[in-house]
Amino acid sequence: MDAQRAVQEPREIDASGLPMEHAQAVILDALRALTERAEPFAAILLMPAPPEGRTPPASGDAPSAADRIRTLKLIRPGLTAFCRGLAFVAPADIPAERAEAIHSDERLWGCPTTATQDVTAARAWAEARMSACGISPG
Repeated sequence: MDAQRAVQEPREIDASGLPMEHAQAVILDALRALTERAEPFAAILLMPAPPEGRTPPASGDAPSAADRIRTLKLIRPGLTAFCRGLAFVAPADIPAERAEAIHSDERLWGCPTTATQDVTAARAWAEARMSACGISPG
């Protein structure tokens, strides 16, 4: 029962200290693992702050944008089936394209999304999404 309870509580994925390309890969990998469990979930995604100055080119060990898009396309059916919501916690000064992706909701992610700068608000939203689906935290 503990394994099921762990999934019923919103999962927190902390990528806040990583470069963006790595953060996106970590988040997609974690979401893939959650969808493979084939159980309802909600997740709080702690996003990194934008880099100071110009964005450096991605390092060679970071997945390419094309790889990240392919991964999202592969896991999207699982997100649609099992994800009750993704709460992005991001700073206010994120680049416009990142903000657009976060706010693209079901069009991109296949599930409801929200964005906030407040992790407590993100947790409350994710818990409410789970409760609205009849799943109470353990």
